[in-house]
Amino acid sequence: MSFNAVIVEKDEEGKTSASVKSINESDLPEGNVTIAVEYSTVNYKDGLCIGPGGGLVRNYPHVPGIDFAGTVEASDDDRYKPGDKVVLTGWRVGEAHWGGYAQKARVNADWLVPLPEGLTTRQAMAVGTAGFTAMLAVMALEKQGMKKGAGPVLVTGAAGGVGSVATAILSNLGYEVAGVTGRPETSDYLKSLGATQIVPREEINETTKRPLEKETWAGCIDAVGGDMMARVLGQMQYGASVAAVGLAGGAALPATVIPFLLRGVNILGIDSVMQPYENRVEAWKRVATDLPLDKLEDMVVPATLEDLPKLGKDILKGQVKGRVVVDVNA
Repeated sequence: MSFNAVIVEKDEEGKTSASVKSINESDLPEGNVTIAVEYSTVNYKDGLCIGPGGGLVRNYPHVPGIDFAGTVEASDDDRYKPGDKVVLTGWRVGEAHWGGYAQKARVNADWLVPLPEGLTTRQAMAVGTAGFTAMLAVMALEKQGMKKGAGPVLVTGAAGGVGSVATAILSNLGYEVAGVTGRPETSDYLKSLGATQIVPREEINETTKRPLEKETWAGCIDAVGGDMMARVLGQMQYGASVAAVGLAGGAALPATVIPFLLRGVNILGIDSVMQPYENRVEAWKRVATDLPLDKLEDMVVPATLEDLPKLGKDILKGQVKGRVVVDVNA
């Protein structure tokens, strides 16, 4: 039987184009579990893969979508049986392997996790890689010693996918949250998620000649990198940590080692792609308990497969707020 998928193709001149087309199950790549996809979402990587590829896509034609949730249709692995609800994030699915922007997907069982109790497949994709990454960041900061009541926790890129979920989780856990945004119109949105302080991006987006400033932040989840992260390092409290989750502001880090030597500041690298199975299960369980689902719904922007070519461009321009949930069957 045929089904719909977003197909990205490259012409002889190297230009890519994306559109919804009908394909057959026999077109799917190798794998031991076939899933009837219900929902997917849109991340920065998806924007790259829908567009020029960003060096992530190996072969064309290609089906993007680094996240999906759905129901197992067929399985050659004992861990999953038809009817099981599953979630997939990472493992270079949607990049090197066909992903979730289709009504069916075929993947390796090792890449899946069971849908956490208390979440629907739609809610799982409202979380997606962005929310999963946010939860990993919170867990890493807590493990490194971040405590409630020690001061505000800074979230950069707060109105984006990672930032939105991080703000909601931190607030729900009892932390004071300061959200950085370059879009003043998102202030009310961030406050609705639990941010108690809004920090305009221009106040924190430039480097300073002073390697240390006033000790302000008890922790930070940084999705921006670049000049902003360099500035934030000099504002961290003694022994506090920055969880690095993104590079929307650039990959370079024009910083000094002074915050590390004189204040014991830490940078915690957060990878969501190759996380071991046990860590994934723990993070998803905490998402189900620590993320208020009413606030999750406030983040959701609904979309269909037909919307994805435009959304891919929008997210690369920083024009997507919250979490896009793609109903692949709509």
